[in-house]
Formats: sequence, structure tokens, C-alpha cells
Amino acid sequence: MFSRLTHMLTKEFIQLWRDKWGRFRLIAPPVIQLLLFGYAATFEVYHVSTAVLDLDHTQESRELIGRFTSSNRLNIVQSAQSQDEIDATIDRSDAAVALVIHAGFANLLRKGQTAPLQVVVDGTNSNTALIALGYVNTIAAQFSQDYATDMAERTQGVKGLKLVQVTIAQRPWYNPDFNGRWFFIPGLIATITLVMLVNLTAFAVVREREVGTLEQIMVSPIRPAEFILGKTVPFFVVGLGIAGLISIAGILWFHIPFVGNPLVFVSGTMLYLLSLLALGLLISTVCSTQQQAFATNFFVVNPLFTLSGFSFPITSMPDVLQWLTYGNPLRYYLVVIRGTFLKGIGLAVLWPDFLAMAIIATVLLTVSILRFRKSLE
Repeated sequence: MFSRLTHMLTKEFIQLWRDKWGRFRLIAPPVIQLLLFGYAATFEVYHVSTAVLDLDHTQESRELIGRFTSSNRLNIVQSAQSQDEIDATIDRSDAAVALVIHAGFANLLRKGQTAPLQVVVDGTNSNTALIALGYVNTIAAQFSQDYATDMAERTQGVKGLKLVQVTIAQRPWYNPDFNGRWFFIPGLIATITLVMLVNLTAFAVVREREVGTLEQIMVSPIRPAEFILGKTVPFFVVGLGIAGLISIAGILWFHIPFVGNPLVFVSGTMLYLLSLLALGLLISTVCSTQQQAFATNFFVVNPLFTLSGFSFPITSMPDVLQWLTYGNPLRYYLVVIRGTFLKGIGLAVLWPDFLAMAIIATVLLTVSILRFRKSLE
């Protein structure tokens, strides 16, 4: 058995090595995707186009506008002269946010009363609108606090007492600067590995069936179990290489910290790869051509990404979809990889995710092997 399996593995590795384009696809696309998404994919929003209408024309209103101008989050693109200009700017999408300071703004502040700031937001892009609105609230709150403090000093606290505020002392853990790349890069390692490994496994087996070499192999003394191992073990090794390559690139290029135990990370990666290999093998049992495999991969991989919690919080999903995420190995691997990279936690915390991936891998491998054996017979 070991002799036949060794020959099968040798054949697969030689085939991978002789395919120059295949070697290029194993190395270049993951790195290119990491660089592309590492720079482009982020929840942070900078330089939001903003229009301003100042109807008060006082020192206070100009100081508030200056706070927005000096921020790299907002980019003042227009100083409007009327409300109609603001409406037209938002309608044409020339600005995503408009700030309107009404007349009497400074007088209300000087009296110690609440002075409203009107914020018009283009809600067609709800994500950008909510983030930009958060920036505006933060800047306005800081201006209000500074103005209250200054007023309390000038009036010996007579009016400042009415404006006493609670300040927040932030203590962010694991990502002190709220760097979005520290969140995205570990997730990209998981998702790129998912796409690459499922495609490689499914296409390799389907290609053997499509060109007719599968039948030639099966009339040889090689048993179905040996054939399955011979097809999956090389891609398991390739998957480890891809995950390692992307991880090293993320650490060295994007300076993502790795503070955890490498053995915990490798162990979690191995369980994750077993799940992906089983999934690719399962796809190969229902597809007879590479076109079918491509369409099936698209149908399977996209929901796995959507239901993983990578970009969309699982707790915000409907209850039915939340239950579906429990069968998604990507969900658990994201917890493992971010926990090992950023938090430095070990098996004492991550064992439920390891157990879930082990169960998923076992079930998928069992179903895949049974279906594959049946399709061969």
C-alpha cells in the first residue's frame, strides 16, 4: 500500500512541478491578492467629500469649520452660499456630507444653550454615511467639550457647570491604533487559502475525469482510498505553503504582529485545510467537467465568505443564517487566526473552535470519501 501511495504522491508532485503556469498560479495570485486587498479593503474612510454652509459667520462657526477642515477624515470641497446649493451638491453626488451652521449658532453657545449643527448625509452608500456621521459627531463633541471648558474658565464656572460632560478614557486592546489592516490581513489569509485550495482540489480530480486518465488510474492496482490520499495530500502540503507564504508576507510587508504560539496557529490551519480539502473533493464528486466545477465553486465559496463574519457581523444576520454559520469552517478559522496573530491566546480559549473544525472536517471527509468511492465504482 505504502509503495503504491508513494508512487501516486510522487506522480502528483512531479505533475505540479512540471506545470510552470501552475507554479505561477500557486505563488503569484495569492501574493497579488494579499497586496491588492491589503491596501484597498478597509472599513476606514478618509477624505469624505464635504460641503459647508455657514449662515452665522462668527468666530465660533469659523472655528468649528476649521476643526472639520483640519481633519483628514473629511475633505471640504465646497463652501456653499445657500441651502439650494447644498441640495444641488448632494443631488449631484459632489459631496457625501453637508454641514449647515444656522444663524444664531454663536449666540446660543455664549448663553450656555445647545446650538444645533445640521448634518445632511447622502445615504445611498449607507456604510460611508454612517462612518462619516460618526466622524462628524466626534469632531463636534470635541468642539463642544473644549468650548465648555473655555467658558467655565472665563466665567469662573457659572455657565460651564451647565455643560459638564463625561469624557471617555479609551484603552483599546490588541490594536491600539485601530489599524484596519490588522483586522483584514489575517482574514485574507483564511479567505485566499479557501479559494485556492477548494479550486485546486476540485479541478484536479475533475480534470482527471474529463481527460480520461481517471479510468486509466482506476484499472491499475491503486485502490480508491490510495487514489484519494494521493490527490489530497499534495494539496494539503500546497495549502500549508500558501498559508505560510501569505502569513509571512502579511507580517513582513504590512507589519501585522504575530504574538501567539506558532504551533497553535499551524494546528488550526491543518484542521482548516482538511475541511477545505474535503469540500473540494465533495465538489469533484458532483461535477464531470471543469466548467461545472467552476460554477459550483462560485456557488459554494461566496456563501462561505458571506456567512463567515469576515465582513458582516454574524450577530446582525437573521437567526436562520446564524445557524448556518455553525457549519462554516471559515467562521472558526477566522477566530483562530486573529486570536493567534493579535491576541496571543492558546488552546485554553480556542479549543471550541478547534473542536468545531475537527467535527466539520471529519463529517465532510467521510461524506466526500463515500461519495467519491461510489462515483469511482
